[in-house]
Amino acid sequence: MSSLTDPIADLLTRVRNATRVHKKDFFVPYSKIKDDIVSILKKEGYIEHYELDHSEVHPRIKIIPRYVGKKSAVTGLRRMSRPGLRRYVSSQEIPRVLGDMGISIISTSRGVLTGHEARRQRVGGELLATIW
Repeated sequence: MSSLTDPIADLLTRVRNATRVHKKDFFVPYSKIKDDIVSILKKEGYIEHYELDHSEVHPRIKIIPRYVGKKSAVTGLRRMSRPGLRRYVSSQEIPRVLGDMGISIISTSRGVLTGHEARRQRVGGELLATIW
């Protein structure tokens, strides 16, 4: 297994690519941060289901994307903070994605949260991604 410079960008790219070609399921290598992000996507309704798969040597996450008719629930996504340029925001600076029609994902001291939850708890952190 190769090491990745940015595993979160890899996760987002796999989600984008799989939903564009209407895959019924796909796999991503497991890590705690990816598991937290995927659980947020499940809770917010962007994916149908996910589960941890131990059938291979390295654990991985099996993701089943959600489709509404023939369209994916994920219209777009963007990696905000990256290894070369980290982006930190306070609770007042958390961006609203498409007038709260989308979500922002923040890594805080209280774990990985959506922008709405981070604003409600008044915590800031690293702005990982926005999804709509």
